[in-house]
Amino acid sequence: MFRRRTQTSAEDSPVPVEDPKPHGTPGKGRPTPKRSEAQGRRRSPVTAPANRKEAYRLARERDKALRVKQREAMLRGDERALPARDRGPVRKFARDWVDSRRLPGQYFLPVVFVIMLLSMVPFPIPVRSAVLTVYTLSLPIVMVLVLASSFYVASKVKKQAAAKFPGEDLKGVGFYAAMRSSQMRRLRFPKPTVLPGGIPVALKDTAGAKK
Repeated sequence: MFRRRTQTSAEDSPVPVEDPKPHGTPGKGRPTPKRSEAQGRRRSPVTAPANRKEAYRLARERDKALRVKQREAMLRGDERALPARDRGPVRKFARDWVDSRRLPGQYFLPVVFVIMLLSMVPFPIPVRSAVLTVYTLSLPIVMVLVLASSFYVASKVKKQAAAKFPGEDLKGVGFYAAMRSSQMRRLRFPKPTVLPGGIPVALKDTAGAKK
């Protein structure tokens, strides 16, 4: 009995097993990193704000940088950054139509501003009376010209947009173009991408840079 048990235990003793990998397979040449080390390498160092005031300051800086980027994108006319009222090919067509022409409405504010300045200058009484007369008569005339120009722009843009973009939503495009035509060119938003005459602004900037 003791002899048979001794033989069985001898057979069950661990025997060194040969490596199943072929001898010709080269190793990695370096030990496998631990999981904690690998996770530590993937984590980027993050510096937490020291206090609440520092956290508010960092948040304000992030918000300011984001607003600057959004404003730059809007000024470039990037569709993704524009408000809903300025998006779409129809609104882009209306803007380019207005910006490629010199219309009476864009001179309304400068003319009114100049007339108001002249009315406040202490001229001699006869000259002052003449200036006030011109101011009183010219203001209604300028307003009538602006209104007539706005109606013309609205009807023209809506008609051409309907022919160019069949099936598109043209709601409000005439009023959109009329309002843009009554603004000074420098104050228009988004910025004009074409010059009077239809020349793209980018071509002019490129030509100026070459000179």
